[in-house]
Amino acid sequence: MNGIATAWARALRAGFSGRMMLLSLAPLLLSLLLWGGLLWAYGPALFDWLDAVFREYGWFQSSGSVLSSLGLGVLKVVVVPLMAILLLLPLMIASALLFMGVFAMPAIERYVGTRQFPQLARKEGGSFAGSVWMNLTSVLVFALLWLCTVPLYAIPPLAVLVQAALWGWVSSRVMSYDALAAHASAAERKTLMQARRWPLLAIGMASGVLGALPGIAWMGGAVLAVALFPFLAILSAWLYVLIFLFTGLWFQYYCLQALEDLRGQDASAPMGTLER
Repeated sequence: MNGIATAWARALRAGFSGRMMLLSLAPLLLSLLLWGGLLWAYGPALFDWLDAVFREYGWFQSSGSVLSSLGLGVLKVVVVPLMAILLLLPLMIASALLFMGVFAMPAIERYVGTRQFPQLARKEGGSFAGSVWMNLTSVLVFALLWLCTVPLYAIPPLAVLVQAALWGWVSSRVMSYDALAAHASAAERKTLMQARRWPLLAIGMASGVLGALPGIAWMGGAVLAVALFPFLAILSAWLYVLIFLFTGLWFQYYCLQALEDLRGQDASAPMGTLER
């Protein structure tokens, strides 16, 4: 736990540096260009299609009854935008995570490596192609699982827990690979991702709680007014980028410290001593 807390404190300090704040702009702009263009081109068609589906299958009445029973009857008038939000949110998360993993994590690795671990040898056990493959496969599974859990939003606390668990899984896979790609050998990376799997998952799940905040912003936008949809989309994109940035720093500090500890241990030490 000390290693997790130390990495968290280092990541928090680094996250507010000017360089890291500037780094957050690239994924944000890419996300805005992607989703702004898609919403401008296909947003009205998506709303019309969802409205037609709800009318055809009588879902307005059934969803209104469910919302009223939960004390959320006010949401009946925005049920279509709410459904659009829940459908778009996993895709937005997936694209932001992909942009962070491919474009921002190498810069984070260089930033942390040169300042905190200048003596740590670089063994280049990962590759750009490996990072892209890990990101694509992980975020695809994440997006599919998220879509399967949309009905859980009828029970908000359960939805937040499931979202945190999904975030923990995908971020521990993607960001651990990227954090160790340059400094660790392939064997060292596999050893650390196995031996430290629970601390890495804990970091990911803790970040997943933060990852619920943009979703709350989207939901709040639907409740306040449909007109706020574009603005809340931008706010959510920015929040996701900042959360991803902090999460990337947290993983980077933890993984490089773990790698330094691994290399400093005697080769005959039992694997159980690697976990902390």
